Amino acid sequence: MAKVSGISCIVTIGGNTITNDVTSVNLNTPYGVQDVTGLDKAAVERLLLLADGTGTVNGVFNTTSLMSHATLKVPGSKAFILGYPGATATFTAVTTDYALARGQDGSLTWSVPFALSSGTAVAWT
Repeated sequence: MAKVSGISCIVTIGGNTITNDVTSVNLNTPYGVQDVTGLDKAAVERLLLLADGTGTVNGVFNTTSLMSHATLKVPGSKAFILGYPGATATFTAVTTDYALARGQDGSLTWSVPFALSSGTAVAWT
């Protein structure tokens, strides 16, 4: 795969493609680790544990049908598809907040944190 930019990403949440409202998205896919270092070791030994998926989607307020406000106003479990050039992440996550911010300049934006909810790791295709 070639090196690519983040231009032309696609964001679909709850079956609605809201890419036009999204200004930024971050996705973290950490794994838990367990320290299993014995007293006979001079360095740390670890086991890889459960996968997780967390992040935040940020965007511009839009009340058009099937866009960001309709999609995100009620927190809960939603299907996510984050399409990057050459790779797509698919997972189910719970959105835990729908934070609106009205800027001093009059802008109206939102921020939505999410965390994996289905017991299935983020799938990359």
